[in-house]
Amino acid sequence: MQKYIDNAVEQFRTLLNEQLKRVEIMEAGASAKDYSKAEKIVIGIIGGDGIGPIIVKEAKRLIEFLLDSEVKNGRVEFNVIDGLTIENRLAVGKPIPDDVLAEIKKCDVLLKGPTTTPKGGTMESANVALRRELDLYANVRPVCVPDKNIDWIFYRENTEGEYVLGSRGVELPEKLAVDFKVTTNAGTYRIAKAAFEYARQNGKNNVAIVTKANIMKKTDGKFTEICHKVAESYPEITAEDWYIDIMTANLVNEAIRDKFQVFVLPNLYGDIITDEAAQIQGGVGTAGSANIGDNYAMFEAIHGSAPRMIEEGIGEYANPSSIFKATEMLLRHIGFTDKAEKLTKAMSICNETEKKVIVTGNTDGATCKEFADYLMATIQNV
Repeated sequence: MQKYIDNAVEQFRTLLNEQLKRVEIMEAGASAKDYSKAEKIVIGIIGGDGIGPIIVKEAKRLIEFLLDSEVKNGRVEFNVIDGLTIENRLAVGKPIPDDVLAEIKKCDVLLKGPTTTPKGGTMESANVALRRELDLYANVRPVCVPDKNIDWIFYRENTEGEYVLGSRGVELPEKLAVDFKVTTNAGTYRIAKAAFEYARQNGKNNVAIVTKANIMKKTDGKFTEICHKVAESYPEITAEDWYIDIMTANLVNEAIRDKFQVFVLPNLYGDIITDEAAQIQGGVGTAGSANIGDNYAMFEAIHGSAPRMIEEGIGEYANPSSIFKATEMLLRHIGFTDKAEKLTKAMSICNETEKKVIVTGNTDGATCKEFADYLMATIQNV
């Protein structure tokens, strides 16, 4: 057993040194890309697994429709990237095959379908690997339910926490296993800065800092402390501490939930609670997700690849609303706010007002393509 302990100690030493190098890169800083000055914007299109290629195909068609003139004059270009499939990843033994990563890095932003992560083993999630490789440190997920006075936006730290080393824990055979959680000063500062900046720029006056700092005293304690230091530069905004367990209850508490506006929280908590929030909005199929870094950004649906639908031969009936919401966020990010607003209004009409074409996720409803056609026809009249 001692040899396993010695190996674990050496592995931990390696992990610490790797993370310190990552901190040095973050501390060096980087300037965010200004898309308004870009002569050309390259949008990478990644189908992924399961229903991913089906819904992403319609999302690409939607972007081409909205940015017709920009595509024709060469300002916007697409790079369709194949190979980020579970079969290819398993074949090469990497979460992102090298040739796929090289193509991804040629793009400015990505529109990505869901990817399947194998259960067990050591294969890392493609999403986690992409967030690390592209340094997509801010996962941004809006949730809006106007008739319930809900207007939330979540800033989830995207490159640290339990996920950054989730496939590199240690195990003493037949005795115990240990995984690691990482919280850095530089990583926490930049996600907190992003959340408070969003609040200031959008007239919000409340930021909820969500942790479990009473238990995870080193990591979550550091996260809370740094968030409050950042908050000192935003005196017009109230920064409140909440524990993740009670916040999950607060989101379904109609007496209190409409007071919340902006949330900032570590990786794992953000992953869980944003799915809960999406369910309140109408299900995970209704919510989009942005993964933002200084040099790259990735936009995706928050749901999975739905292999059951493919197995049952009903993949074409998948609901594209989540990837369409991600498309709207992508358009805003690269500076086409007017196009994004048209899409937002049309989505509201199609999903809440008219409801002439309804996707149910089964053969009793419309197909993904039929809904996309309806949406684009609606956009023309917005």
